[in-house]
Amino acid sequence: MELWQLKQMQSLPLEAKISKSQQRIREWYEHWDGNVYVSFSGGKDSTVLLHLVRQLYPDVPAVFIDTGLEFPEIKQFVRSTPDITILRPDMSFKAVIDKWGYPVASKKIAADIYKLRNHNLTDKYRNYLLNGDERGTKGKIPERWKCLLEAPFETSSYCCDVMKKRPLKRYAKKEGRKPITGEMASEGGLREKDWMQHGCNAFDKKEPKSAPLGFWLEQDIWGYLHKFDVPYSTIYDMGYQRTGCIFCMFGCHLEPYPNRFQKLSQTHPKLYEYCMRDFDEGGLGLAEVLDYIGVDYEFRGEQLRLEWEEDSE
Repeated sequence: MELWQLKQMQSLPLEAKISKSQQRIREWYEHWDGNVYVSFSGGKDSTVLLHLVRQLYPDVPAVFIDTGLEFPEIKQFVRSTPDITILRPDMSFKAVIDKWGYPVASKKIAADIYKLRNHNLTDKYRNYLLNGDERGTKGKIPERWKCLLEAPFETSSYCCDVMKKRPLKRYAKKEGRKPITGEMASEGGLREKDWMQHGCNAFDKKEPKSAPLGFWLEQDIWGYLHKFDVPYSTIYDMGYQRTGCIFCMFGCHLEPYPNRFQKLSQTHPKLYEYCMRDFDEGGLGLAEVLDYIGVDYEFRGEQLRLEWEEDSE
């Protein structure tokens, strides 16, 4: 699919999007003879997805992975949602980062840094990761993140695989079901690329999955929730737009003030203190990582207010 086609679908009115998504859900359900499940995170996107699916097929199971990295408000919402299967990973987040490293920058960058630091790569592939293709663009790790090659900590994307993908794969294999996810191309990166290549229903992938909301935008999610009066987690009423893993650092460098960690210090101070505390002192050691990559994690609301008042005098 071409980019203009995606943009065209993203510009459709909500009613048209609902109709198209329902069609994709029916196609997926019928293709697999009803042996499907909803991957449910408790966030607003998967809440809309679950509502859409169960309007058509009330008995479709939903699966939530309790990684220990969810906001308390998300867990509370999941517990209040009927018929949710809860799975847990084999390792804690702390054990994962201790073994493989921290999730920093993006999944691709973190994975490439880990390869360069820990794998015996060919000279050609190492050069590709460091300098890109013949044009010096595709494949290249951005200059900003090459500092991670010398970081006093490891960087990787293993946490997503170990804590989410593996439990879901075991469930899917045991139950013989194929996933329906709430992924949207508007989230960018690999999700946009994946949707552009396969569309909503990726029947031809090695691991088939459906993303019937792939062409939706965030405004459509909120429009649906309000239109059909669908309950959602109270975490969104606290100013959060992103409700994934609390301690994940993917993309935090792109966020305006206050970023996810600055907000966390105000809304969940105990969780904030735990994640910033040194690893050897029982915490997760995120302060060291954020300092190294130049991301501010301290809330400065009162300080900014005072500075503004001084400038106004």
